[in-house]
Amino acid sequence: MAKRTIRIHINHEEMEYSVDNKITLLDLLRDVLNLTGTKKGCDMGECGACTVILDGKAVNSCLILAVDAEGSEVETIEGIREGSSLDPLQVSFIENGAVQCGFCTPGMIMSAKALLRRNPNPNSEEIKIALAGNLCRCGGYNMILKSIRSLIKE
Repeated sequence: MAKRTIRIHINHEEMEYSVDNKITLLDLLRDVLNLTGTKKGCDMGECGACTVILDGKAVNSCLILAVDAEGSEVETIEGIREGSSLDPLQVSFIENGAVQCGFCTPGMIMSAKALLRRNPNPNSEEIKIALAGNLCRCGGYNMILKSIRSLIKE
């Protein structure tokens, strides 16, 4: 298998790795870096469990080769903490009971985080569009939407 050395910023830290040309960003995060908050669900870009923020945009990390992320800024659920405190989105999900089984939670939070960074005051339709690629098998969508709406300053 062909390998290539890449430089990548992950959670605000520059790193250099020798990776197989066929390894996905998801597998680099989970299997090499042990950042297991990013979940491996469908592995086909359908469920959103693997959502990370890549250069400011929410993306399915299972669809991106690690070599294609070279030079990029990647942020995972582990990287959104504010010092030793949880991110306000993480706190809101907990307080509003939006975590249920928790499998979709990191992807939902990362999609919401990307949305709120580019639009701090989204309406309900914009929130739903931002979360459209994320599936919750528990059906906790109302609590998830409530968690995001609770952070919007109207």
